Amino acid sequence: MTDPIASPIRVRFCPSPTGNPHVGLARTALFNWAFARHLGGTFVFRIEDTDASRDSQESYDTLLDVMRWLGFDWDEGPEVGGPFGPYRQSERYDVYADVARRLVDAGLAYHCYCSHVELEQRNDEARAAGRPPGYDGHCRHLTAEQVFAYQGEGRKPVVRFMVPDSTISFDDLVRGPISFASEHVPDYVLVRANGHPLYTLVNPVDDALMQITHVLRGEDLLSSTPRQLALYDALAAIGVGSGRTPRFGHLPYVMGQGNKKLSKRDPESNLLGYRDRGFLPEGLLNYLALLGWSIAEDRDIFSMEEMVAAFTIERVNPNPARFDLKKCEAINATHLRALPGGELAVRVVPYLQRAGLLGDEVTDDQRDLLTAVAPLIQERMTTLAEAVDMCGFLFVGEDDFTVDPDDAAKLLDPAGVDIVRTAHAALTAVDTWQTAPIEDALRRALIDERGLKPRNAFGPVRVAVTGRRISPPLFESLELLGKARSLARLAAAAAEVKASQ
Repeated sequence: MTDPIASPIRVRFCPSPTGNPHVGLARTALFNWAFARHLGGTFVFRIEDTDASRDSQESYDTLLDVMRWLGFDWDEGPEVGGPFGPYRQSERYDVYADVARRLVDAGLAYHCYCSHVELEQRNDEARAAGRPPGYDGHCRHLTAEQVFAYQGEGRKPVVRFMVPDSTISFDDLVRGPISFASEHVPDYVLVRANGHPLYTLVNPVDDALMQITHVLRGEDLLSSTPRQLALYDALAAIGVGSGRTPRFGHLPYVMGQGNKKLSKRDPESNLLGYRDRGFLPEGLLNYLALLGWSIAEDRDIFSMEEMVAAFTIERVNPNPARFDLKKCEAINATHLRALPGGELAVRVVPYLQRAGLLGDEVTDDQRDLLTAVAPLIQERMTTLAEAVDMCGFLFVGEDDFTVDPDDAAKLLDPAGVDIVRTAHAALTAVDTWQTAPIEDALRRALIDERGLKPRNAFGPVRVAVTGRRISPPLFESLELLGKARSLARLAAAAAEVKASQ
């Protein structure tokens, strides 16, 4: 893609540190990052933390942590720096105050003394007269006497931008030509009466000063674009920034259950939940990329390197995209199963540690055991956290080993216990504790001699030694568990059931 106004490309991702990061935020970051990387541009990470009542250091730290977990690298921003810093808006108040003053001095903004009650009253009058509500320009051209009178009443003014009385048009990179009539873009507030700058000022000012060339953001911000376009022109007029207006592209809504816009409060929206469940960053990002973009008509699975190579804004679909958790899980499972066994073993360690199955320092024996079991559980897993239930039986101490009570009720009834005793006797006689001899002994004792079907024969044994009906393949599990521990668990299962009878 070529863009005559933008060489080199500079995009920004500018979240607010409020609450937990959500999937919509990650999708926006991904599209900006891929756009910049595809075109050899600069990815700027900026923190919009001017809302002191909602922003928090905890949310800021979590935001950076999640960005690192997802694998995003930024060229400018927190912890990296850059030529246009600082990159936290809470550290740039002097910049905004200076720009606001210059806009007022240039006659491009003005002090507004209207009270909230007066504004609501005039909006009601506009609605009654069939006019669109919005600021009516009451304070645009106050006389000195009027200003003196307002000040005498103790009123503190806001700074309001003077929007030009003309249609504002732009060519959206995703949606095509868009126009807003002037009556739908009333003068808006830049600075509160207490001197605190608003998003309407700080966002365009930072874009101008940081020489942002393209703004890719959610469709929910489309209505603010004409106001910002007008302000970019005003900033250029007073010499703030390069004078170039960024190109805008508004990304489609992400829809959740009931065909409603996915809210950050929806459970499937919370990025921390995906990390806790053990989604792979590359798997989650692969799915999020599909929420409005495609690499090809017949292909859903791709790496981030492949996405960067193929990404163009022209392939972004303006129609809403529906978040499908099942498809997200399926794509993650595909990425998980493509991991080399050794890498899977490394990636499940934090989840086993969180469950108390591994200590802070993983021993060589534990690492070898993980490497051996990884290929056995890989095809059965959707997320990394599932490794806790899938192979936890190998790492739990015998004093802490438990059998799932529901599985025990179903399979360790008197008939199941009889099978367990038969298995214990057969395995006691196995000299070489390897998968093949273990399988031979169990098949001979339970299938050939007792005539049981494999499902009925091996289910009770599986529950007795792994604690669950779902586990890695039984014979390989027994080999990895070891003869002594396997026989001890079989004996314990039989003894526990016998004692409860």
